[in-house]
Amino acid sequence: MRGYWLHIVCIALLSISCSSDDSNGYEPTPQPLNIPELFAENIISPIIPNDNPQTLEGIVLGKKLFFDRILSENGTQSCASCHKPQNTFTDNTPTSVGIDGVFGTRNSMPLFNLAWNYNERFNWGGSALSLERQAVEPVENPIELHSNWDNVVDRLQNHPEYPELFRLAFNTNTITQELTTKAIAQFERTLISASSKFDKYSLGEESLTPQELNGLDIFLREDKGDCFHCHGNPNNPLWTDNDFHNNGLDATFTDLGLGEVTGDPNDNGKFRTPSLRNLAYSAPYMHDGRFATLDEVIDHYSEGLQNSPTIDPLMKKIDEGGVQLSPQEKADLIAFLLTLSDPSFLNNPDFQD
Repeated sequence: MRGYWLHIVCIALLSISCSSDDSNGYEPTPQPLNIPELFAENIISPIIPNDNPQTLEGIVLGKKLFFDRILSENGTQSCASCHKPQNTFTDNTPTSVGIDGVFGTRNSMPLFNLAWNYNERFNWGGSALSLERQAVEPVENPIELHSNWDNVVDRLQNHPEYPELFRLAFNTNTITQELTTKAIAQFERTLISASSKFDKYSLGEESLTPQELNGLDIFLREDKGDCFHCHGNPNNPLWTDNDFHNNGLDATFTDLGLGEVTGDPNDNGKFRTPSLRNLAYSAPYMHDGRFATLDEVIDHYSEGLQNSPTIDPLMKKIDEGGVQLSPQEKADLIAFLLTLSDPSFLNNPDFQD
């Protein structure tokens, strides 16, 4: 009997030893994205990098990292500090404040349906060329988490839980910046919003009011709202082209947007088109959060456009200051836009800390 238990102990020790070995044959559990019906019908498959497939263990790790203040230098903020679930993964201030109390110059972008960004440029100015790369910069940015990756990796490596979580997610308990951002990207790709009133209308499950239907008509008409060129139509459930446009906010630029990234003056003042989903929860609006309400946004496009050398040709009514909607047309348009908001997204337990 003593020999039997000695044999069992040896096997257990061998198993523990192999658990930290990259060559033990372990594979994390595949966890494909849950593709909404509308997305499957109307748009192509999500973008999942070959070197970062979705796994159950990777998503669990990414979620923990997203909400953990360990990524900031002083342990006071996390990704979720500026990307709050209750605000559709943005916050409710024009620009976000970092760990040192300094406000940035741009609004925190909402996070959802990121796996369908086909041009693979993220951030307002397109500075990150993948979702994995997007997670790199905020950690070291002096007006955000103001840490450095060497310190972050050291803290994670010496943490009582993270080495094992990384082993489960990536079959190694040697933590790196690359694996950390891969895990965060896996979690962020699960943030899918596809259950708005308009989604249910598109599936034949709910009706729109006459005002909402008139707002949709205004949205789609070139002689009225003319919104669909940048924000799509009912056949594009993303409600964005994920491209970059100068939408007439300013005559001169203090923030060059895409031009700052490309160095091309023709890109100055161009910013990524945000999705129109979840507008009920994502105020304030625009890249700098200058508009506190949807009424202000619609007023801008109706009569507040500013001309500049890089104004987008789609701003066809620039010489008239905008599309000149009546008060009733503005109200109808907003009524339609609010049907694109998805309350279930805010309350999804998979997305909560």
